[in-house]
Amino acid sequence: MENFVFNTPTTVYFGKGTELKVGELVKNLGHTKIMMQYGKDSIKKSGLYDKIINSLKDNGITVVEMGGVEPNPKVEFARRAVKIAKDAGVTMILAVGGGSVIDSSKYTALGAKTDVDVWDIAMGKFSPKESLPVACILTHSAAGSEMSNSAVITNTEVNMKKGFSTELNRPKFAILNPELTYTLSPYQTACGVVDIMAHTMERYFTDFPECEPTDSIAESILKSVIKSAYIVMENPTDYDARATIMWASSLSHNGLTGAGRLNYLAVHQLEHALSGIYDRVSHGAGLAVLFPAWAKYVYKKNIKRFARFSRNVFGVVEDNDETCAVVGIEKMEQFFKDIKMPVRLSELGITEDISELMAKETTFNGTRTIKSYVELGHNEIKEIFDLCK
Repeated sequence: MENFVFNTPTTVYFGKGTELKVGELVKNLGHTKIMMQYGKDSIKKSGLYDKIINSLKDNGITVVEMGGVEPNPKVEFARRAVKIAKDAGVTMILAVGGGSVIDSSKYTALGAKTDVDVWDIAMGKFSPKESLPVACILTHSAAGSEMSNSAVITNTEVNMKKGFSTELNRPKFAILNPELTYTLSPYQTACGVVDIMAHTMERYFTDFPECEPTDSIAESILKSVIKSAYIVMENPTDYDARATIMWASSLSHNGLTGAGRLNYLAVHQLEHALSGIYDRVSHGAGLAVLFPAWAKYVYKKNIKRFARFSRNVFGVVEDNDETCAVVGIEKMEQFFKDIKMPVRLSELGITEDISELMAKETTFNGTRTIKSYVELGHNEIKEIFDLCK
């Protein structure tokens, strides 16, 4: 087992009606003027917006609103939010939404405490020493940003999607009410399920020895998410299934499933290149296409690991390890199909040959490789994208 630091400073308020606590929680942290970021009109249509605003006002909190965060959040929005946050003198950012809103809020919080452009932060040209505190009310179980130290943002000027990790990104508190995910479309729900699984599998499939109990925790999360996904596809308001998926979202990306093992999130790097160029591609959908292809490309480098995954997650009964590994990958792909996720680029509306372009984008024009079971350079990445056709 590798040395590790496990840090989860985010206080989670989980369950029905917890969103009504938001004003009290902000007040108890000593804030009286905050920025609230959210997406489009869904929180207003659902009535969540009014509940939050009333709770904040009842506790003497002044709110500066920044609605309009897009999927694959944009650096242009974060730049505007930073200026408004500075001009208004807010002392905290409250994110109401899913991973895109939370990530946008994290970049706003970082940018508000420096004069450096947020894209320079994303590119690693500047390492922030302080940030405004961030809190969130989660409405989409997917990215795990509600407890993670990471944030991802897209720069449409250069067609690049970039992540940045720092402990400053950890939210002070996260409000998780599974009922707030009832109105998600089946497609949004499925994209979230894939993202949760990918965060878990990225840490499970690494070139390090088996690590208990971390491995068993990861397998349990994957099994419970798969089971619950089938349930919510039939019954979107099944509370226990929604609760399972929501809690798994947090656990998949707060460091728990990678404790004791180094990880590189290789498939995420491939997907960031894909949705960085094709902004219409949802992150989870891109991962559904790429993860089986990556697994097919690398599994022979650690057949026993993939065989364990097949047996313990998908219940494959097969004595031969290599056969077992292959069947498990096929079952993963079939599960993505079952929840109506794409598994080929053509299903994303991408019919042209993009393998060369994606290889260049992912490797930053050949200036880097990505660690994995197979070190992924230009040629390897091109072959993986070829498997996605």
